[in-house]
Amino acid sequence: MLTKETLARLLEKTQQIAKEVGSFIRKERQHFDVDKVEHKGFNDLVSYVDKEAERMIVERLSAILPEAGFITEEGTNVTQGEKYNWVIDPLDGTTNFIHGIPVFSVSIALMEDKEVIMGVVYEVNRHECFYALKGSGAFCNDTRIHVSQAPDLAASLISTGFPYYNFELIDRYLNSMKSLMQKTHGLRRLGSAAVDLCYVATGRTEGFFEYNLNSYDVAAGVIIVQEAGGKVTDFAGGEDYIFGRNIVASNGSIHAEFLAVLAEFWGKD
Repeated sequence: MLTKETLARLLEKTQQIAKEVGSFIRKERQHFDVDKVEHKGFNDLVSYVDKEAERMIVERLSAILPEAGFITEEGTNVTQGEKYNWVIDPLDGTTNFIHGIPVFSVSIALMEDKEVIMGVVYEVNRHECFYALKGSGAFCNDTRIHVSQAPDLAASLISTGFPYYNFELIDRYLNSMKSLMQKTHGLRRLGSAAVDLCYVATGRTEGFFEYNLNSYDVAAGVIIVQEAGGKVTDFAGGEDYIFGRNIVASNGSIHAEFLAVLAEFWGKD
């Protein structure tokens, strides 16, 4: 069992790693060649930048916590630890990166057994480092952050992510968007789930929902939202949001109303 003091040191080192890798990504973007993009699947893009960033992260994290395993997007290291595992998205927002849209991030979480206990998200272009340690609050660049106090959907701005493959559920998604457009200040699509979650945590938006996500997309952002006073569930209101492929995050005040809207379209098999 890692002590609170050890975790605090790990958090500091993880922030440093995220910033160093973010600097590498930012520099590579300046002369990035789109011809070097690879396709893992339909619209599922990856570049040498993703792969090298992940290699850098895995190497550095292995040095600071050798007993931990890894859950990684690009498969640099897939060895699972018995108790601790790092969950890594080296470049969340690859499509934005490739097209030169400045919303992408480095996302690193630490899980103890099945619980996320630490999260770091470094938004590369704004130089914003969001981070949280279980029971210690959430921060952005050393300033404590808290979710919005908006009381209901009518006072809320919601973010989401458009599906780019697995279109079988697209009608449900579009119908839920249509409903939310009429009940809120509007919808935003930033292109990085990790950033979406951090924006809920810091009160820039009141809620976020998306389906077809992976653990490495959301793990770090989840604890940042929770430690900022927000609430996170799956679409059914349950706790299967890390590996369950769908997630709803909010400031807490709007959560029941938010889930009720989604249930109109996602409560069906």
